[in-house]
Amino acid sequence: MNRLLTYCPPYMPERKVSPGDILLEEGKRAGVLLILIEGSVEIVKGEYQIDLISEPGSVFGEISVLLDTPHTATVRAATAARLYVAEDPLAFLRSHPEVALGLSKLLAKRLYAMTSYLVDLKRQFEGRGDHFGMIDEVLDTLIHAQDEEHEPGSDRDPDPTVY
Repeated sequence: MNRLLTYCPPYMPERKVSPGDILLEEGKRAGVLLILIEGSVEIVKGEYQIDLISEPGSVFGEISVLLDTPHTATVRAATAARLYVAEDPLAFLRSHPEVALGLSKLLAKRLYAMTSYLVDLKRQFEGRGDHFGMIDEVLDTLIHAQDEEHEPGSDRDPDPTVY
C-alpha cells in the first residue's frame, strides 16, 4: 500500500463510484484532490487511455490544484472504486504536511522519470535537423522553467488595471 494513504485522516470524506463514472474531466476544474482507497481508474488524455491505476494511495487532481489550472486529463472509474476526497485541497495539504511531502516526492519521481526519458531521447536524436532535434529545446525549457512573479498589464499597456 502507498504510504500516502496511511497519512489520510480517518474522518476524511469518501466517494464511492461505479465503472464508467467520470471523476475529473479534462479541461474542467473540479477543485478537489482525490486519493484512491480501492478499485481501478483510467487516465484518459483526449481519445487515448494513458494509464490504468489501481494502487491504493494514488492521487488525482494534484496538477490542477497546485497549478490552479483545468485538469490535464480525464480520470474515469474502470471498476467500482472508493476514494478519499479533499474538497478544500490546499487547506488539506497545509494541515497535513506528511501528505504534502508524500505528494512532493511523487511529483519529483514523475519529473525525474520524464527528464531521464527526454535525456535518453536527446542522446538518440542529437544533431538531427527535423522535429526530433527539438528535444534539446524541450529539455532545456523544462529544466530551466521557474515560477516567475508577474504583474498585471503588459509592455504595450503597463496599466496594472488592464488584464
